[in-house]
Amino acid sequence: MSEDVRLVAWVRGRVQGVGFRWFTRAKALEIGGLSGFALNLADGRVQVVAEGPREGCEGLLDWLQGDDTPGRVDGVTEIWDTPRGGYDGFAIR
Repeated sequence: MSEDVRLVAWVRGRVQGVGFRWFTRAKALEIGGLSGFALNLADGRVQVVAEGPREGCEGLLDWLQGDDTPGRVDGVTEIWDTPRGGYDGFAIR
């Protein structure tokens, strides 16, 4: 049985104004079983919070760090935690 986790990732680079949050939501929905959000931050980063099965969160993180994202990702900082719940699907904020 899969362990549920919480992934919080901060994505640096040219990730605002390029559809990054929309594609992040689409990828989370494609993976399935994930809830959370993608949010533009004032400093130009995008914050991604995803909760669900560990392998799903790891898949989303791999995508965030890969070459298939819109814009340009210069780096991703992540932390792992226990799920807090309270999300209805995966939202763009």
